[in-house]
Amino acid sequence: MQGACFFCVATRRCQPAIRLGIVLCLLVMGIGCVPEHQTVVGSSNEGEWQPWQVLDTKTGRVLSSSELLKNLGSYDIVYVGEEHHNKYHIEAAVRILGQLISDGIQPTIGMEMFGWDGQPALDGYLSKGQPAKSEFLVQVRWKQNWGGAFEDYEPLVTFARDRHLSIRAMNPPKPLIRRVVKLGLERARQESEWVFWGMQQEDIVDDPAYRTRIVDQLQRCHGGGTDEHYRTMYEASMVRDEGMARILVARLGELRRDKIGSRSMILSYTGGGHIQYNLPIPMRVARRLSGHVKQTTIYLTSFDASRTNDIQDLMREHIADYIWLTPMSGQGPPQRCR
Repeated sequence: MQGACFFCVATRRCQPAIRLGIVLCLLVMGIGCVPEHQTVVGSSNEGEWQPWQVLDTKTGRVLSSSELLKNLGSYDIVYVGEEHHNKYHIEAAVRILGQLISDGIQPTIGMEMFGWDGQPALDGYLSKGQPAKSEFLVQVRWKQNWGGAFEDYEPLVTFARDRHLSIRAMNPPKPLIRRVVKLGLERARQESEWVFWGMQQEDIVDDPAYRTRIVDQLQRCHGGGTDEHYRTMYEASMVRDEGMARILVARLGELRRDKIGSRSMILSYTGGGHIQYNLPIPMRVARRLSGHVKQTTIYLTSFDASRTNDIQDLMREHIADYIWLTPMSGQGPPQRCR
């Protein structure tokens, strides 16, 4: 699917059915590209930046990863935003989980890569280690809901299974999102798929700051669309982020009601676009809980010396509470949009 996305975006001569596939690919895999920024700010220590360092965007301080990890246990939710398919980003998430467990905390993992319709299969795989992986991927509808290589994310699933951690499938199922992309939000609300997944009472909040960011990125990264095309893509983005917030809030409610056992919290693992500027998921979680939640965001990004200006831009715009620099993936730096 990823190949089809890039081919059709490049040619802009797709048939309607293929164009819908492109939109769904972009929504399922995240916006994917990094918007171009023009302004660069200086930093006194950017020449010393190294992979596995952490940048505190509030203070500009450079932290060691161990310094960051020891402070995460006080939060209700820690949001980790990745570049898809970077193995070092999975390693970072595993480091966080290992530290939390060492601190006597029992974390729940929320993963964008699994759809709601795969939760029963995911529960079975984690608790019993069965069925075989190939059968599990069919039952969890991995290909339909995500489509990338499971091996990229398998270390996180294996870590959870070996340590008896719960994983919550965060993503609304693709058939639900497909209806929003095709019909728009208002008409999709009348569809049986909307009712089936219990969305009748859900408020899909159109926040102005969120709209500005998302629409701008859609237009930069996937130009050539019509106004209607961007409208339904934007509405589908809202539904996805609201749906993922719904899952996190429900799980946090369960943890708060369960006063017995280990301390608990949630690690949310999604693409970086879903946590940027605290707008997509964190804002919606905070709204649903009337602000009664302690949360922080960690934006994972590949780093080498050629990316210093890019990182300065992310710091200047406070894309997250922390920027965690990692080694570059085999695919190179993320694509930038203009």
